[in-house]
Amino acid sequence: MLVDRSHLGRRWGPFRYLVGLEKLREYAAAISGGAPILGLHELSEDLHPVLHDEARAAATAYGSVIGFPTFAAVFAIAPFGAAMLDLTLGVDLLRLVHGEQEFEFLEVIKPGDVLETTGTLAELATRGRNEILVIRTESINQHRRVAVRGAFTAFIRG
Repeated sequence: MLVDRSHLGRRWGPFRYLVGLEKLREYAAAISGGAPILGLHELSEDLHPVLHDEARAAATAYGSVIGFPTFAAVFAIAPFGAAMLDLTLGVDLLRLVHGEQEFEFLEVIKPGDVLETTGTLAELATRGRNEILVIRTESINQHRRVAVRGAFTAFIRG
């Protein structure tokens, strides 16, 4: 079933996310090959301290621990998920394949940030029997500045 083109421009959100220090650390551990449940002593020595060590990160230009860039997927995907579960779109979840995602980073993510993410159905295309949906997102921090822009692409197999 094809998604009705009248849904182009439809919005989901805002979805609120409070960035926590431990979440940033756990993410850093997970992507570095560490085991977050075993504690931070298991982190790879190659992992930059600004991603997990409060004391060493405080001495950097950032002034605190910061989020690894792809941490944005943790909060920015919320509108994509809401769109895929929106019954009025009629997406067949059994045919859904997460295609691509991309981010544009405009602000560093730090512990204590409060991010609100909204998403818009920006593109809808058909290729053969398959449909492609693109949800573009924007995450605004507590200072009302855009922190991250994203694009999440779904392929619906025909």
